[in-house]
Amino acid sequence: MSDVSSLSEAIERGDAKAAAAATRRALERGADPMSLVSEGISPAMTEMGRQFGEGDCFVPELLMAARATKEVFEILRPLLSQKGTKPVARVVLGTVRGDLHDIGKNLVGALLEGGGFEVTDLGVDVPPERFVAAVEHQKPEIVGLSALLTTTLPAMKATLEALRDAGIRGQVKVMIGGAPVTASYADAIGADGYAENAGTAVDLARRLIGADVASRSKGEPAT
Repeated sequence: MSDVSSLSEAIERGDAKAAAAATRRALERGADPMSLVSEGISPAMTEMGRQFGEGDCFVPELLMAARATKEVFEILRPLLSQKGTKPVARVVLGTVRGDLHDIGKNLVGALLEGGGFEVTDLGVDVPPERFVAAVEHQKPEIVGLSALLTTTLPAMKATLEALRDAGIRGQVKVMIGGAPVTASYADAIGADGYAENAGTAVDLARRLIGADVASRSKGEPAT
């Protein structure tokens, strides 16, 4: 079995130590760090996202895979930076103000990283002004808002309004998700997309980036 296959299987098992060991072996044998992401991590996390979306695995398994992925990125991130490897896109994530739940957000972050995105996690209970500051300073292509409580849904709307008031809403795509969130709510507050679960978040992010590139190629402003 190749080191890349061993890496993928270790991630799918949620075995962080084995994933890290496979990564180090592959690097010692001259593997390109980006190939480990594209051929090892990304397929594994895509498969875990598919299984999660179809009910073939559950949150504990996905969390273990996410932890294994995080362990591998601790090894690869400095090497990718040295090589000047560019991410698919930059994403800022956070659970909105008043909400302290982070499992869903963490899963989305892990899947996005596995898909080649650069992720900045602002944590939980994030007020609108922190999202605004992150967009202004980090220039992400996507902002992801998470909420688990129905009572914190208005904070999603407030965050979008803060981005508009700051004059930077057009610079980013905004995707939202969480147990009480629906596609109709996303439309109602003017978000660009809604992910039903962590397993669909990467596909949504890729679609949003693709739509943004297409609109810019036609000379249309991003919305």
